[in-house]
Amino acid sequence: MNIVVLEGSPNKHGSSNILADEFISGAKEAGHSIDVIDVAHANIHPCTGCIHCGYEGPCSQKDDVDIIRPQILAADMIVFVTPLYYYGMSAQLKTMIDRFCAFNSSIQRKHMKSALISAAWNADGWTFDSLMSQYKTLVRYLNFEDRGSVLGKGCGTPSMTRQSEYMKTAYELGRKL
Repeated sequence: MNIVVLEGSPNKHGSSNILADEFISGAKEAGHSIDVIDVAHANIHPCTGCIHCGYEGPCSQKDDVDIIRPQILAADMIVFVTPLYYYGMSAQLKTMIDRFCAFNSSIQRKHMKSALISAAWNADGWTFDSLMSQYKTLVRYLNFEDRGSVLGKGCGTPSMTRQSEYMKTAYELGRKL
């Protein structure tokens, strides 16, 4: 399976990307090919809602989405990776997802698989409720098959994350695909 990992952390070596690395290790061991796209550091402009694309055509903006779009459409699975900032996904990842507007139908027709990987300092039981609600809506709208999530509670620093149970959970999610 061809998997695209969309990393939305502004911290390249932060907790969510550490968990993504474990997922990638497991998925590669299982024989899958992985393309990692650092959307947090890519040149991606916010959707303006101009509808130039007609919801399924070229976007009026010329940025890195022109390169990322074919990678997503060639994939069988998208993995969304984000730190949890104020109980939702990072602005960087959300900006990329908003740009799906120009190729929603193509994504919907593929019936791709998806997963979510996130890390948060907070360890309360409700920490990921909003993020999961947003992710589940995205899964439903884009006709994804959800293959699971890794929600790293109490992973506020890289050392906290490396010592957590979520390292193994992320690896196993990739390995069992």
